[in-house]
Amino acid sequence: MLLQSPPAHTNVITALPGRLNGVVTTETAALTKASDVVGDLAVNVVIAMLIAVATFWIAKWASSLVRGGLQKLPRTHADKTLQDFASSVIRYAVVIIGVVAILRRLGVETTSIITVLGAASLAIGLALQGALSNVAAGVMILVFRPYRVGDFVMIAGKSGTVKNFDLFNTEMLDSDGLKVMVPNGKAFGDVVVNYTDIPNRRVEMTFALDPSANAQAAADAAMAVLKADKRVLDDPAPMARPTEYTAEKITLTVRAWARVDQYWDMRFDLSRLVSEAVQRAGAPFYYPTVRAVNLTSTAEAADPATVFNPVQ
Repeated sequence: MLLQSPPAHTNVITALPGRLNGVVTTETAALTKASDVVGDLAVNVVIAMLIAVATFWIAKWASSLVRGGLQKLPRTHADKTLQDFASSVIRYAVVIIGVVAILRRLGVETTSIITVLGAASLAIGLALQGALSNVAAGVMILVFRPYRVGDFVMIAGKSGTVKNFDLFNTEMLDSDGLKVMVPNGKAFGDVVVNYTDIPNRRVEMTFALDPSANAQAAADAAMAVLKADKRVLDDPAPMARPTEYTAEKITLTVRAWARVDQYWDMRFDLSRLVSEAVQRAGAPFYYPTVRAVNLTSTAEAADPATVFNPVQ
């Protein structure tokens, strides 16, 4: 008796359970891998957030530590300009290190970032040339010290007291109490006038006298006022003399030197005292004369009777 093989569909049915198990196993592995990736990403994001918080805290702490250390040193305890600049450099440096650590934690290769930045260095340099020039100018200002925090200066036509100095800007407070921000690149590349970083400053005033006035008597009276004021410095010597004679007036020039902290008070006081002394000496001041001009009206000019006729 011959044995018959089972039908072909029997083999197909027998093979189905294995294939189904293989499909189920692959899907399970994919889900497991995806969950692992999501879990790792969530953990890395949480750690990156913690690094960010720690970075800003450390940046603030390191900045305060550097400022406090410079305040304790004998040579830099009063140099607020150096303290502000150094603390800002440390703060930005810590933030940059923290950003690199966050990128590495998130799986970004720093070498690839450096490569990309190197390839795009020209574009980045052109885009950031203003900020980079401000940083370079800030370093040069710190080295050459054209001004310090607390000085009264004029920068790019703006005058005020320097209140803060960092990597990018110089903050000033003008005479009206307005906040003026000057980029360091502008401050280093323009004319800077420092009114504080000098021991003495000259007061110069001019008085217009009437041509009939006794100029020498007025100069002697002004000189007596200068010698009586103890704030006027002896070296350089003060001066009061006529400096210009015209048909309309005589110019009396008064010059005196004062300490910087006494400049404005002495200037205001001398302006009043010299004026009073000159008047007591019998030297009147010059006052411009207002001349009246009589213009012929249009109607009168159009009247034929008032027009000269050479034929008549």
